Amino acid sequence: MAPAADREGYWGPPTSTLEWCEENYAVSYYIAEFWNTVSNLIFILPPIYGAIQTYKDGLEKRYLAAYLCLTAVGLGSWCFHMTLKYEMQLLDELPMIYSCCVFVYCLYECFKYKNTVNYPLLFLLITYSFVVSIVYLNLKEPVFHQIMYGTLVSIIVLRSVYIVLWVYPWLRGLGYTSLTVFLMGFFLWNVDNIFCDKLRALREKMPPVLGAVTQFHAWWHILTGLGSYLHILLSLYTRTLFLKHRPKVKFVFGIWPVLLVEPPKNL
Repeated sequence: MAPAADREGYWGPPTSTLEWCEENYAVSYYIAEFWNTVSNLIFILPPIYGAIQTYKDGLEKRYLAAYLCLTAVGLGSWCFHMTLKYEMQLLDELPMIYSCCVFVYCLYECFKYKNTVNYPLLFLLITYSFVVSIVYLNLKEPVFHQIMYGTLVSIIVLRSVYIVLWVYPWLRGLGYTSLTVFLMGFFLWNVDNIFCDKLRALREKMPPVLGAVTQFHAWWHILTGLGSYLHILLSLYTRTLFLKHRPKVKFVFGIWPVLLVEPPKNL
């Protein structure tokens, strides 16, 4: 790896309205922001596994959609950070809105009978997604997107806190872990933005491997990817408990949590 600096690369000059603190094309000629790109694997691979397991367990399709939406965010973010093109930025940011709308629907429908559809809520979330998309495509203001995304996250957090405080208190560990990990990612996202110049100067004095540890936007991906995945587990755990299934969290290779759901004993 050459000394840290922005360089010309395969995808040409950036056209996105945002650039992050990672030096462009410092690792690979073909990937604009290498660490910000590969860190999206946490958004892609575990949710695919979760979607497969959800399908095998015969659970409701909205949870399959939740996992696949999280994968879509990871794929979009991969394309964005790899190219720094505006079109790929949209492929990252708009799915963030759509996936959160799916999360909201799942979480607010946890305590309804099976195979029912909340059409008013569905219409509201689709309208929200449509309006945000149209306004953002015309406004092209990242702060607008961040506010609209933050609004959805706040709704999700409030509902999650209600569930773990008053409905299923024994899920507090899972709920609070999801929230804490997500907030840690948000904290590092801000550090990366505010102290970018100092971080870049620090990397120039560090070995490449150690410098990679200071790529805090990549850590934002890792932590928010994990936090979002744990949120789906919380939502799915809540739903299956309500339906009187027998959910269990197990760890693949003793590390990664997955939810296995057995049907009620009387079935």
